[in-house]
Amino acid sequence: MSGGVDSAVAAARAVDAGHDVVGVHLALSRAGGTLRTGSRGCCTIEDALDARRAADLLGIPFYVWDFSERFREDVIADFVSEYQAGRTPNPCMRCNEKIKFAALLERAIELGFDAVCTGHYATLIPTDAGLELHRAADNAKDQSYVLGVLTAEQLAHTYFPLGTTPSKAVVRAEAAERGLTVAQKPDSHDICFIPDGDTRGWLAEKVGTATGEIVDRTGEVVGAHEGAHAFTVGQRRGLKLGVPAADGKPRFVLEVRPVSNTVVVGPKEALAIREISGERFSWAGAGPVEAEFDCEVQIRAHAEPEAARAFVTAEGVRVVPEEPLNGVAPGQTAVLYVGTRVLGQFTIDRTVSAVPVDA
Repeated sequence: MSGGVDSAVAAARAVDAGHDVVGVHLALSRAGGTLRTGSRGCCTIEDALDARRAADLLGIPFYVWDFSERFREDVIADFVSEYQAGRTPNPCMRCNEKIKFAALLERAIELGFDAVCTGHYATLIPTDAGLELHRAADNAKDQSYVLGVLTAEQLAHTYFPLGTTPSKAVVRAEAAERGLTVAQKPDSHDICFIPDGDTRGWLAEKVGTATGEIVDRTGEVVGAHEGAHAFTVGQRRGLKLGVPAADGKPRFVLEVRPVSNTVVVGPKEALAIREISGERFSWAGAGPVEAEFDCEVQIRAHAEPEAARAFVTAEGVRVVPEEPLNGVAPGQTAVLYVGTRVLGQFTIDRTVSAVPVDA
């Protein structure tokens, strides 16, 4: 129970369904004085109190489990190291993979529970081959993308009561009818461990600053920066280029090279990517039958899925979209769909631009 309306209603529905329910809030930070500001964050003292009040109203036991050390190692440290390596990580994916459906689920199973129930918007469909993970009924709230890291074993011990709900408005109305005080609580957003949203400033405190060059695709120096870790592919703001482009058009970050502390910039057209691939992949349930298949690929939580052809080899997964993808960065997660079903995911290691350097 995060302290939000979704997990509170999910718990209520689990109780209504006759399950033996216990509310658990995850303490992911040891900064005891941290309080929510506006709608940012999801794991503060205020959130824990909101979760406890909901559990009390539902008449279920409530506990706070301290996973702060595991969170620091598996999510925060990974986030920093990925940026230092010139990649763009997704901490919510890592949190689902390493904390909510690994550490939490492992402890729950050890204590004799059957499943972890959450307020995520996604659906599970049983088939002869096992459970399949599918998009939620409400496409606007669908969270299947961030659940793409779940394995068949984890799906077998997962429960998503909100998946078939037609809209978030229905969930809020139900919460109000049940007397839950979080009925109108704003949704959490941004990175929970950077509650002020200043990712660049937060990273600068963690890894320091180091002056480096900004170059164009030919290698010509066009500016300087104070740390390559502060940039990500597709970024336009904050470049402060000293040499304008010949055509006068804005330039965007195309690549981050952490070893040389160099940032590569170029025209917006060069952000078009015709191929992505990665070595680290997993399947959400039964994997594909063929090594080559048609699918849809989604590269961000709220991006539109794009038709593509996928190739599975001993080296990993390679995906060729029908139309170039825009602004893809190594470190992002590519989730593969077949219709509404989540087939699996991989971390993008390599991208191939659709625009040659001399274009």
